[in-house]
Amino acid sequence: MTKDIINHLGENRDEYFNAALPPIFSNSNFLFSKVEDMREAMISKNNIPFYTRGHNPTTKIFEKKIAALENTENAIALSSGMAAISTAILSQVKSGEHMISVNQPYTGTDKLMKEVLPNHGIEISFVDGKNTDSFSNKIKNNTKAIYLESPNSWTYEMQDLEKIATVAKKHNLVTIIDNSFSSPINCNPANWGIDIIIHSATKYIGGHANAMGGIICSNNKIINEIYNSEFKLLGGVLSPFNSWLFINGLRTLKLRMNYISQSTPKVVRFLEDHNKVKKVFYPHSHKYDQKELVKKYLKKPCGQFTIELNTENDKKIEEFCNSLKYFKMAASWGGHESLIFPEIARYNLESKYYSKTELLPKNYIRFYIGLEDTDEIINDISEALNTI
Repeated sequence: MTKDIINHLGENRDEYFNAALPPIFSNSNFLFSKVEDMREAMISKNNIPFYTRGHNPTTKIFEKKIAALENTENAIALSSGMAAISTAILSQVKSGEHMISVNQPYTGTDKLMKEVLPNHGIEISFVDGKNTDSFSNKIKNNTKAIYLESPNSWTYEMQDLEKIATVAKKHNLVTIIDNSFSSPINCNPANWGIDIIIHSATKYIGGHANAMGGIICSNNKIINEIYNSEFKLLGGVLSPFNSWLFINGLRTLKLRMNYISQSTPKVVRFLEDHNKVKKVFYPHSHKYDQKELVKKYLKKPCGQFTIELNTENDKKIEEFCNSLKYFKMAASWGGHESLIFPEIARYNLESKYYSKTELLPKNYIRFYIGLEDTDEIINDISEALNTI
């Protein structure tokens, strides 16, 4: 079924000369010869191409595929993961209303909730996502949405999606989740009652660090409401070229996720046994304390984890990071290349973006395992650890 979605769904090849890949419709306008035809396109919502800010045939193919992979009725593609997150939240929570979020979400989401949304009259309560009751305890008369990341960024705490969805429906709240960590291959929150699923397509979906985008998946009612308001008017439109790159990325998504699911646990086991590593944060670690939720919600291991080095010496932490050969440092992840993000890079930083978010301990380093040979990756880490 996944192969049919990835390789065939939405691709009417007889309409474009039986090309193996769909074409890039890079035009902004779509032309009409009759008033009646133009009028029909204008009232057809998201079904007939009219203007690329609303509908583009290349992007529509990408949207159909992701919606099917996530087992939702529909999807809207946007220009970045943050465009998808902000658009989804603003579509559900208005000025004077309240929402609940897990503690320490993704950096951009955290700043959006603490610095931007309050300026627009939106109140946010942050809770410990591991405790389902913490969501119930924060519900107010004006609460409209619950925002989730499962697993959470950096430390990978999970939330019980089914139980939280039940609580939300009881109080007529919308649930939103950033599912980027797992990809639509490894977790499908809609199956457990979550209303809106978001991905940073920049990550696993693209898979080659060559395109930026985001996507919102949900039922037809929610997607049509977003389409006719926040999506069209805020302007975070995904380019047709990036849509085409994401369609290409999807071709190998399952293969890449399968490889990562085998290599990453091997790297984690090596690090857990090393005396210079104090702790490894990873949902599929044998030391992880939410094994039942992992078994329930995650189909296979994913490629991100965080280590806590067994030193707080700045020089040694940076020496370890600088000594890695296969791992480069970067903000994002999900491509073919293995990466780290050392938390110490955010310390003593004069940056309005990074320095004002809550800092984790300086000896935390986020890893992403790419497609390199696993033994070479482990040897690289081992040699770097020997320098400290």
